[in-house]
Amino acid sequence: MFRYLLFVLLCICGVGAASQNLEILTSGTAANIRGIGVFKNTIWASGSNGYIGRSADAGRSWEWKQVPGFETKDFRDIEVLDEHTALIMAIASPAYILKTSDDSHTWKTVFENRDSAMFLDAMAFADKQRGYVIGDPVQNSLFIAQTKDGGNSWAPVPGPAALPGEAFFASSGSNLVISRQKPVMVSGGVHSRIFKGSKITRLPLMQGRQSTGANSIAALGPILMIAGGDFQDPARSDSTLLISRDGGKTFQQPEKGPGGYRSAIAPVNKNTWVTCGLSGVDITTDGGRHWDPVSDRPFNAVYVEATTGTVYLAGPKGTIARLVLRTIRE
Repeated sequence: MFRYLLFVLLCICGVGAASQNLEILTSGTAANIRGIGVFKNTIWASGSNGYIGRSADAGRSWEWKQVPGFETKDFRDIEVLDEHTALIMAIASPAYILKTSDDSHTWKTVFENRDSAMFLDAMAFADKQRGYVIGDPVQNSLFIAQTKDGGNSWAPVPGPAALPGEAFFASSGSNLVISRQKPVMVSGGVHSRIFKGSKITRLPLMQGRQSTGANSIAALGPILMIAGGDFQDPARSDSTLLISRDGGKTFQQPEKGPGGYRSAIAPVNKNTWVTCGLSGVDITTDGGRHWDPVSDRPFNAVYVEATTGTVYLAGPKGTIARLVLRTIRE
């Protein structure tokens, strides 16, 4: 029987050689891109200065535009429902969620909150109708809102109490994930915890400062991986990644971790995962035990298109890249 493994096209023997695996699809737009999502051949991206990017041909050509009236907003996350429909999240007060159903030609405001404490951090959808958005503490409780109609309306739900100095990071829109149809969140700062239903657990990850803690969580069946570190010291590589193989009951650190702070992580399959941050991109092909560098180029977010396993990365200066992987038959 044939077994298919995904691995990097060139041997990962050093940053110089491995960086050739990154195919830059677009760059140069005056936006720091933190939101990325894909539906079939349509790639969507969102970032600072009100910018939205869209490619309908798998990255060969791009259309970039600023959303009218929101040119100063920072859209830190995007959720793609299909090739025509997406939602974007503007972080700080007043916080907004906008929705388009016509290829980004027009946008409708579906959520607005002017509380001075409001700061949205991430969105995630369980399906095309049900989704969640999370934000920093408001009146000492972590903010959570839910939609049941595809993002057309949002209703706050009770959030857990925040510890002093605890919040979420809006670094990649991925500190919220849907695992087995339930939202799972990770926090950072002075305290870094995982929230899974009513169970709240302190993470054995770097924490204690406002710039430390978990930035991203990804799930594949019972496997959870969490990435983070200290974004003010991005080269510090200890205690930046956690692995759980039992749905979050226990966590371990890798034998060889990524090369520093990482703001996003995503699975290709149970063995192959990709993580990225300000000091580069890393890949594991052994389920997270060992991580190898792919590039030292900075990226904020990573997204894996599930049907093809194609890996996309988003970062500063409007940069969108594809990590070239190939399938080997054994």
